[in-house]
Amino acid sequence: MTEEDKELELLKAKRLLEMQKNLSQKQKIDELKTQPTASVSPREIVVKQLGYRGLEVLENAETQFPVETKMVIEKLAELIRSGEVTEIIDGGKLLTLFRSIGIRVKVQTTIKVEQDGKLVSWSDKLKGEQDADGQDIPAENP
Repeated sequence: MTEEDKELELLKAKRLLEMQKNLSQKQKIDELKTQPTASVSPREIVVKQLGYRGLEVLENAETQFPVETKMVIEKLAELIRSGEVTEIIDGGKLLTLFRSIGIRVKVQTTIKVEQDGKLVSWSDKLKGEQDADGQDIPAENP
């Protein structure tokens, strides 16, 4: 055998090895896809899909309405599994979902305004508008 033949055989062997590795990886991935997803709870599926403040809204709903929230989670997980819901669900969207089906989830909110270059809660700003005698100072008209 010439040296070129040996190099060609070596390249063929490397390529065959790569193809076998790719095939085995593909088979492993296919096996994982076909395994039942019963080990993942519906709540875990939903939590993975939640975005900004979504978990906070979900936890508040579970605390305030445990039975109803469990049913919503199961249905939402089913929709996520089927691919009908693919987007990230943030807190506002989840809160809107609960409210649209009649579940009034209460979420603690604060309103902040800028005062002297700092963000101050609205209640602190209103408290600061009282004079030394405890009398309210009339609010300025904008």
